Amino acid sequence: MAFAASAKVSRLREHFVWLLLGRVLLSLGAAGTAGAVQRAIASGPSAAAPGYAEDRILVQPKAGISREALASFHSAQQGKVLQTFDNIGRLQVVALPAGETVPGFIAKYQNSGLVEFAEPDYIMHTALVPNDPKYADGTTWGLNKIQAPAAWEVLTSATNIIVAVLDSGVRYTHEDLAANMWVNPSDGGHGWNAIARTNDPWDDSTDAHGTQMAGVIGAVGNNGKGLTGVAWQVQIMACKCFSSSGSGTNSDIIACMEYARTNGAKVLNASWSVLGGTSFSLALSNAIYTARNAGIIFVTAAGNSYPAVNIDVTPCYPANLQIDNIVTAAYTTSADALGILSNYGATNVDLAAPGESIYSTYNSGDTNYSGFYSGTSFAAAYVSGAFALLLAEYPAENHQQIINRVLRANDPLPALSGKCATGGRLNLRKALTPIRLTGVAATGNGPFQLHVSATTNLALVIQASTNLAGWFPIFTNTTSAGGTFDFTDNQSTNWPQRFYRAVASP
Repeated sequence: MAFAASAKVSRLREHFVWLLLGRVLLSLGAAGTAGAVQRAIASGPSAAAPGYAEDRILVQPKAGISREALASFHSAQQGKVLQTFDNIGRLQVVALPAGETVPGFIAKYQNSGLVEFAEPDYIMHTALVPNDPKYADGTTWGLNKIQAPAAWEVLTSATNIIVAVLDSGVRYTHEDLAANMWVNPSDGGHGWNAIARTNDPWDDSTDAHGTQMAGVIGAVGNNGKGLTGVAWQVQIMACKCFSSSGSGTNSDIIACMEYARTNGAKVLNASWSVLGGTSFSLALSNAIYTARNAGIIFVTAAGNSYPAVNIDVTPCYPANLQIDNIVTAAYTTSADALGILSNYGATNVDLAAPGESIYSTYNSGDTNYSGFYSGTSFAAAYVSGAFALLLAEYPAENHQQIINRVLRANDPLPALSGKCATGGRLNLRKALTPIRLTGVAATGNGPFQLHVSATTNLALVIQASTNLAGWFPIFTNTTSAGGTFDFTDNQSTNWPQRFYRAVASP
């Protein structure tokens, strides 16, 4: 008997249980605009890197405050002035004393009555562009389509995430893959060969299918060679369950799935499919459901046909299995069209990703790369790479929450309307973008205003606190198609200090 499972389409209606909040703590104010209320925006407890220098803050003295008064306060707080910008309202860079935190030090200055504002010394970043030549010359066009460069400003690597490539094996000595290959600590192998029943998953296929998928998912980024994968660093586990001719049995696939599950894989890339209702397998379904219970995401291809087929009408497996850890991908072209060979389905295909004329690593040599192949296999690999980064960025979230992030964060395309459940193509930037809160300076003693930006159509609750310990809800709204909304806190003038954060609505 097959395990019971929910319909895949229900994922689109679920809300996140928890979501990373804005990344940094920031106070707001501007010369001539601050009122009696000192206000701040706070990040949530799951924020990772602070996003600002942890040993200093920026302080803007109020007009009319004497240098002596300010110097006396600095001395009392053991703050050392590192630099003063006299032409910018005497803006100062103040070093923190030992044992002090940026939020705590900011609060002391805000409450002093001496400063217009105090804020972190935020860390800015230039756009991250890898030096891999085939990215630089535009050959790997799909990365720009999914807005990978902007996403890489948030995160480039998923070194703790294992992606198992269930395929023809991987040329694990390739110059652009070797550093990202998973290593089994017990035997030194890079995966499993279910056909030969050895730990040598070498790719001997005629089209280097597994090696190509590995390159799209995680070719080493910024190493000056070939291309970069969606994830610059990731652990690629090679699971060989397809022969050199490109065929594989369910038993070999299941053996590889079990190897991946028991060895810590978090994503299974299954860039293959079988069209036709007679190919349904209870055994494969149960294996995928077992992976689901282990929190593993299973990414598969919608399949290629000419002419393309609606798999809602003519089933394609494993894409049509109704298990909530399965994500099925169609492919799009560089012109934002649905690929001519790409199967589709408003119910059983989740989203699309680039899949036309894809350049990748090849198995004919350690420095060899492929020509330009097309198909839903590549789209699935793009999605698998995205999941690796999402899992690294949000380690506390379960597979459904991570999948929801990716499915909500897409670019709607006319060509995909009615062709997949989301009607959109993968957008990695949106998926990795945390909720951000930005203050809008009030006039005089007017109420405080917030600008919220996040993923599109995301229900959020704005919470407030006076002490960063106890939080209470004050406003609920859903982000627009542009991923934003604005909020005015009409009660802010009643508080000497108020902090804000945003959490996803349950």
